[in-house]
Amino acid sequence: MSKKIAVLPGDGIGVEIVAEAVKLLEALQRDFGLKVELEQALVGGCAYDDSGSPLPESTLSLARAADAVLLGAVGGYQWESLPIAKRPEKGLLGLRSELGLFANLRPAILYPQLASASTLKPEIVSGLDMMIVRELTGGIYFGQPRGVRILDNGERQGFNTLVYSESEVRRIAHVAFDIAAKRNHRVCSVDKANVLECTEMWREVMIEEGKKRPDIELTHMYVDNASMQLVRNPKQFDVMVTTNMFGDILSDTAAMLTGSIGMLPSASLDANNKGMYEPIHGSAPDIAGKNIANPLATLLSVAMMLRYSLNEAAMADRIETAVVKVLDSGLRTADIAGAGCQVVGTRAMGDAVVAALA
Repeated sequence: MSKKIAVLPGDGIGVEIVAEAVKLLEALQRDFGLKVELEQALVGGCAYDDSGSPLPESTLSLARAADAVLLGAVGGYQWESLPIAKRPEKGLLGLRSELGLFANLRPAILYPQLASASTLKPEIVSGLDMMIVRELTGGIYFGQPRGVRILDNGERQGFNTLVYSESEVRRIAHVAFDIAAKRNHRVCSVDKANVLECTEMWREVMIEEGKKRPDIELTHMYVDNASMQLVRNPKQFDVMVTTNMFGDILSDTAAMLTGSIGMLPSASLDANNKGMYEPIHGSAPDIAGKNIANPLATLLSVAMMLRYSLNEAAMADRIETAVVKVLDSGLRTADIAGAGCQVVGTRAMGDAVVAALA
């Protein structure tokens, strides 16, 4: 029985990189018997231009009915002046919220072939393989009340609310512990418990849940120290679990350890492992349409989709092996290029991965 994938290219380079992902999926269908159906829809700025909403009801309905969602990226300069409720990013946040995608998995793996592409010394980053588990539907991005108000003296004041319930913390703890159990059995929970009561509660709940998992070594770190440690000694981490905003920031830091943000995939899962899969980089409007964007994060996101939501682990392995073969061959997009490499464009890199599937 075929599984249904909602394909949402979005804006900017999202269109180009998702085209390569579709090419990859079609090759798996044609040559290796993958049974999936693909259906595309609009989200983000292009959806606003078409319908006046960054998340049209037709797109949301498609995403709800699908077994998995493949997303490119949203956003661009031309939509920055819109009211916040109409901006492309609201389409992305709406998908996460409406689909209940509370667990964001962001692996940071440094391929040996790209050790020289990192801005850190090879001895610091070589062998890096960590997973950041980010809580995705709570915290300050969704907390109420929020807004901008006028004080009695006429001054504007912006305000947002950081809020977590203990049930939200417990469920993301379970995800982190389960992932660590399949890796190196270590979880570092990142918070700011010394100054934020909300994350003080976060730490307390993590400790409570950690006592139920004696197979997992649980440690804690303040977010400012975690940021420093990521660039000082990143290989000390196995699984890192943290809040929505902290995870957003720390995962981008981790991205640069690997040589390029264009290499990192992500999965956003609900309680039943239905997920939305996307590269962690943005829409990069400055390079959109130039055939220079790195599609590998998106292709690796397809591998995560096959593994976590579609129960096609062998197909996922095939993609990941193909990516390694292509890197071994010396092909690089501009963001990861080094001495002695052959620089290719988005489409050529996608073609190379498809050819390497065999």
